[in-house]
Amino acid sequence: MLGGAFLARGEDVTVTARVKVVQQENQIEATHAENVVVWLNPVGPTSEVHAGPKQPLRLTQRNKSFDPHVLVVPVGSVVQFPNRDPFFHNVFSLFEGKRFDLGLYEAGSTRNVSFDRPGVSYIFCNIHAEMSAVIIALDSPYYGISNRKGEIVIPNVPAGRYIMKTWYETAPSDVLEAMNREVNVTDSSASLGILRISASAAATAAHKNKYGMDYEPATPDSLGYEQHP
Repeated sequence: MLGGAFLARGEDVTVTARVKVVQQENQIEATHAENVVVWLNPVGPTSEVHAGPKQPLRLTQRNKSFDPHVLVVPVGSVVQFPNRDPFFHNVFSLFEGKRFDLGLYEAGSTRNVSFDRPGVSYIFCNIHAEMSAVIIALDSPYYGISNRKGEIVIPNVPAGRYIMKTWYETAPSDVLEAMNREVNVTDSSASLGILRISASAAATAAHKNKYGMDYEPATPDSLGYEQHP
């Protein structure tokens, strides 16, 4: 009987998948397919208990960019936002997912944010329009992020039934919704196969600043470039 039952912890398996990102504009497969997130939500109740991450979760500001670009965290996690640039940043997320504004903070300092509910948060800097990142808070520990070859590995998955969900930054929501499906994980069936995602070839869409206005052109005298003494 499948139901929501799981095998013992020693019988957990490693689930794999291969992602192919196809450009909507010309139906050509992209040459790289990193940062696709796939996760498994158990069907039915489970008594499994999972510890939180052992290492601090960080979205670092360095060279006027966020590292990593995509970060997946368990719901309830606190994420650190250290500023490793020699100038000010103002990290915010006001459009979807977790809404916050960390205000202006200087080089060498850190701000923390608790991601207390599931969702996708698009992260920006109010000073540097080119900076963007995504944090995905999940209430399931069974997830993987694809590498450049489109390979995904989800370790330590107990056998059972799951709903597979997928996210990719430039894929339309209806495309991602249509990819949801139930999967049955067993020792002999631990592959999700090839996942084909139709997505835009464009990079991150243009966005407004935290006031809902266009960004002003950067100048050497702006706070964004002020050196920290």
